[in-house]
Amino acid sequence: MDSESKAQFPGEQDEEGSFVRQQDAFRNLVTADGSSGFVAAPGRYHLYVSWACPWAHRTILVRKLKRLENVIGMTVVDPIRDERGWAFRNGSGCSEDPINGFHFLSEAYLATDPAYEGRVTVPVLWDKQKRMIVSNSDDDLMRMLNSEFNAFAESTLDLYPPAHRSEIEQLNELIYETVNNGVYRAGFATTQKSYENAVFPLFDTLNRLEARLQDQRYLFGSALTETDLRLFVTLIRFDAVYHGHFKCNIRQLASYPILFSYLRDLYQTPGIAETVNFDHIKRHYYVTHDDINPTRIVPVGPMQNLWEPHNRASLA
Repeated sequence: MDSESKAQFPGEQDEEGSFVRQQDAFRNLVTADGSSGFVAAPGRYHLYVSWACPWAHRTILVRKLKRLENVIGMTVVDPIRDERGWAFRNGSGCSEDPINGFHFLSEAYLATDPAYEGRVTVPVLWDKQKRMIVSNSDDDLMRMLNSEFNAFAESTLDLYPPAHRSEIEQLNELIYETVNNGVYRAGFATTQKSYENAVFPLFDTLNRLEARLQDQRYLFGSALTETDLRLFVTLIRFDAVYHGHFKCNIRQLASYPILFSYLRDLYQTPGIAETVNFDHIKRHYYVTHDDINPTRIVPVGPMQNLWEPHNRASLA
């Protein structure tokens, strides 16, 4: 692409044609004791999410694995986003907003901050009592859902174990910069240089992760952590979207024997497969990003058997 190419998000593009993601606007915290001003309580909070969005997918996964479905409600937006932003519409896998009757997620943002002018993103945790957004930070929400609602959760799983927290933070940063956000930096680049500056580090990290996972089941040994979920949401979309649509095509994920078996292992973990909606994922990217895919044709592939045995259960 040349320097005159259209940017998907002009307000998040630097002078060199690189995508620079905006910061999260709302960073309040829910705490078990309520010291933050937002106390964890069943029925008080509601998640607005998209099956298509990897950032929202992270929170869906933690809610599912912590078995918080009866504690925190969830509404899914339409995967097709236009200039008005994420919309609440009845359809396959999505619905109207049963909590506030909002037609667009932007209404939640403006109800919280009437002066808000940034891009409207998912996920959003809505406080039904204070009628405002608590947080639109997936990072914060993953931690809140993992620990602050433990009194009501039906699972004792700890995705942020104290023994690995320092290492988790370090690997999270690498995976975010080069993989999670790296695919977007490649896909939304408007110059050859900015694209290559993203795509080569992406595959360097995938190669490192392939080696790391050769003799251990998860990124930190035998225990599933939040870092695995952060990586999963990108890997599950890789061949279906990022390889072609975002030009991350040095290799398909399926050509990595370790990473692909690791992906199948995670996908087959009870509860995880039901959080993956390939119809929403593919329609969102290929239809919404019409600057990248002007025809809006949605590919029918790839054909992947994610239920094929992964043979990783015996790894330490």
